Amino acid sequence: MSDDPKEVEARVVEAIKTVYDPEIPVEIWELGLIYSVDLTPERDVTVRMTLTSPSCPSAEEIPPEVERKVAAVAGVRSCRVEIVWEPMWTKDMMSETAKLIQ
Repeated sequence: MSDDPKEVEARVVEAIKTVYDPEIPVEIWELGLIYSVDLTPERDVTVRMTLTSPSCPSAEEIPPEVERKVAAVAGVRSCRVEIVWEPMWTKDMMSETAKLIQ
């Protein structure tokens, strides 16, 4: 498996796409909860994401699941999830696919 940064980043996105919001049967990538994925030359990943609301009941589950799944990706040394609230998430951030499912 290649350690090319673009390929590692693609595998990271695929791993993120396996994480679902249990309240909404849609994966968090399609929900628009992921704001950025940054990969350093040392292969450390920082995922900037938000949640559907500050009182999201899944706040204790989703970020650690993202960290675990991304850290397990071939070519990744570590992963850190940073929860941000700016910009605030809205349903407009959902993909067209997510809007159809939801």
